[in-house]
Amino acid sequence: MEKAAEKSIITVVGKDTVGIIAKVCTYLSEHEINVLDISQTIVQDYFNMMMIVDMRNSNQSFFDTSKGLEELGEKIGVSIKCQKEEIFENMHRI
Repeated sequence: MEKAAEKSIITVVGKDTVGIIAKVCTYLSEHEINVLDISQTIVQDYFNMMMIVDMRNSNQSFFDTSKGLEELGEKIGVSIKCQKEEIFENMHRI
């Protein structure tokens, strides 16, 4: 029986530069994290992306993924946050 999806929400915000999506998606691919949905916009040179990903087959823990994405964000000059779907839903329920 296949494991149920372990969905997480990833947000990326910062000054727009070439390669942000490629670098984030490369990181996710290297860690066996599947992108289920993605939305991105650019408003006055500011990049904003939201992704829904499935981490059930990831080769690292949620904590390590979240930390790794934050470090990647620092390296490429954007803010990257990763939250578990249930926490994200509970925070935005009110």
